[in-house]
Amino acid sequence: MNRPLSARDTPLPSLREAVGVWARIGCLSFGGPAAQIALMHREVVEERRWISEARFLQALNLCMLLPGPEAQQLATYLGWLLHGVRGGLAAGLLFILPGAAVMLALSGIYVAFGGVPLVAALFFGLKCAVLVLVVEALLRIARRALHGRLAWALALTAFLSLAVLRLPFPLVVLGAAAVGAALPRHFGGGGHGKASPGAPALLDAVIAADPGRLARMAPWARRAGLVALVLWLWPVALLLPDGLLWGQAASHPRLAGDPGVFGDIAWFFSKMAVVTFGGAYAVLAYVAQEAVEHYHWLSAGQMLSGLGLAETTPGPLILVLQFVGFLAGHAGGGFGWAVAGAALTLWVTFLPCFAWIFLCAPLIERLRDRPRLAAALGGVTAAVVGVIANLALWFGLRALFAEVVAIPLGPFAMDVPRLGSLDPAAAGLALLSAVLLFGLRLGVGKTLGLTALAGLALRAVAG
Repeated sequence: MNRPLSARDTPLPSLREAVGVWARIGCLSFGGPAAQIALMHREVVEERRWISEARFLQALNLCMLLPGPEAQQLATYLGWLLHGVRGGLAAGLLFILPGAAVMLALSGIYVAFGGVPLVAALFFGLKCAVLVLVVEALLRIARRALHGRLAWALALTAFLSLAVLRLPFPLVVLGAAAVGAALPRHFGGGGHGKASPGAPALLDAVIAADPGRLARMAPWARRAGLVALVLWLWPVALLLPDGLLWGQAASHPRLAGDPGVFGDIAWFFSKMAVVTFGGAYAVLAYVAQEAVEHYHWLSAGQMLSGLGLAETTPGPLILVLQFVGFLAGHAGGGFGWAVAGAALTLWVTFLPCFAWIFLCAPLIERLRDRPRLAAALGGVTAAVVGVIANLALWFGLRALFAEVVAIPLGPFAMDVPRLGSLDPAAAGLALLSAVLLFGLRLGVGKTLGLTALAGLALRAVAG
């Protein structure tokens, strides 16, 4: 006589094992959100089957709707699903800390010596390899997430809306959710794709054996979310100048040695944490303008250098804010203040991300089977494929070409490369990484490592 499965029959990986995987993802998460999402999908859905395609895409849908870096929030959500609040904290922190440590070191080198050419050469190959990972993941997710002409049409519409029409990211995603909710017959399955062949994902098997598991985890998640909000807002309120308490910006740049620079950092980057819909690119222009022209923390050239450093280090691109905070602190009081400014920037930028996930994820999990919500999330899933395609295009153009220009199309515009600016070395390294990954099947880690070394060798020969 067959007995029902229990959670003991379908054990999840231990927290220690998961921490190793999250650390690996954090150290290899180069190339921006598209590449980071691709890497997580490969690690936890394709290779280990901890998370099903459906839950992965549902988590991604929520993260696309929230302010902040979507890839870091996705890691936090998946970590919470596997191991509760401890798992969410481990996944989210390990996604941030490797890149933050590298960015801190590079910021110090930049301030002391003015450049980091060796690091740029090493990461040159990584960027080319990441491009291949992004394209491969985009095709795989599209095949599994898009079923039917309407889903493909919605994905294409989302791509064109971002790449050509330059519509605001929140408008595109919310529009897709509205389309899904209005057409539940087409998106009623949540748009999450078909199940992969073989045994179900470990988490689905555990939930089937223990249906109340996520409900028991929800109260702890809500408490953790509220604690994260308090920990975020407490230093902001403590450091705020009196004028800023009522929403007034500082009327003059901070002078050297003035501790009020930390109040400016706390206030400014807290605002960024709640308006960064669509990832870092959506607000970088505003950050650059305010940091350079209003606060005078750094020059326009230094801002561009910081963006270059952020693009070549692991972790979310929004780590460029850490570079800005570092230079702001350095201008106020030297290297000690620079480290404090960088740490404060990280604190007020990422603590809200944990709060949003721990407060919202349990609610989404509780409502995930409601037809109207499932249809809305199905529409977002289709749009997310277009969003990833747009991110891949943006990244690919700048990885392979030295010059990219915006071609006007009536009232709209589209980025187009100057064909003569193709970088043969970048194209060759991308081809090498494709051979290593798909032909020789060396895996992500070895492919990234070998391509990085090849990039370093090429730059050494050329320079």
